[in-house]
Amino acid sequence: MQPQTDPFIVPKCLDSIKILYQDEHILVVNKPSGLLSLSGKHPLNIDSVHHRLIQDYPTCSMIHRLDFGTSGILLLSLNKTVNALLCKQFSNRTVTKRYTALLHGLVINDNGIIESSIAKDVNNFPLMKLCEHSGKPAKSKYRVLARYTQNQTNSFYRSFTTSTPRHVTLIEFEPITGRTHQLRVHSQFIGHPILGCDLYASDEAYFMTTRMMLHATELCFEHPFSGERLMIQCNSPF
Repeated sequence: MQPQTDPFIVPKCLDSIKILYQDEHILVVNKPSGLLSLSGKHPLNIDSVHHRLIQDYPTCSMIHRLDFGTSGILLLSLNKTVNALLCKQFSNRTVTKRYTALLHGLVINDNGIIESSIAKDVNNFPLMKLCEHSGKPAKSKYRVLARYTQNQTNSFYRSFTTSTPRHVTLIEFEPITGRTHQLRVHSQFIGHPILGCDLYASDEAYFMTTRMMLHATELCFEHPFSGERLMIQCNSPF
């Protein structure tokens, strides 16, 4: 039996990775949307954040990942000792993360907490599903930043001909847990999927934009050697 390979060949990403912070121990970068965090199994999916960075930082390793369509802050270690120390912070949930997302429709409450367990959907890989029986607890805080009607001045919006207003809500998310696809699933759960999300958005929400409108804007953690609390920020492009 031949080994299975990824059925999807990712489009070529022409955007570059930007360095946000670096020293002899850690590297923090801004990942562009449309670039894998790690290379896929298929040889044509070799391009990734890690593949590009090891050309200049051969000892670097990924501490966490962002989905293919998500942009923003990624943290990497530059040696095995640092890797273990940073992974422990993620396991102990002492790392805080914030994301900016553009959701379909108008979210009524100005802020809130979404709590709903998430499990693998074994019948629909790679989808995740809400399941209180077999799922792992998942918790996301959110805060509304703005509510407005879609306009075509944003370069990420697709052109449209309908005269019906399309309302969107700009949200700041703080995931308390770190489940796979957590913010995407929780957004769908409250009836306001992330625009451009290929897995959980309605057709209208998916086709409104040219990318998934989710960006990792802030990451706070302790430097593994100095102990200093670092806050890395990266403004959302939308």
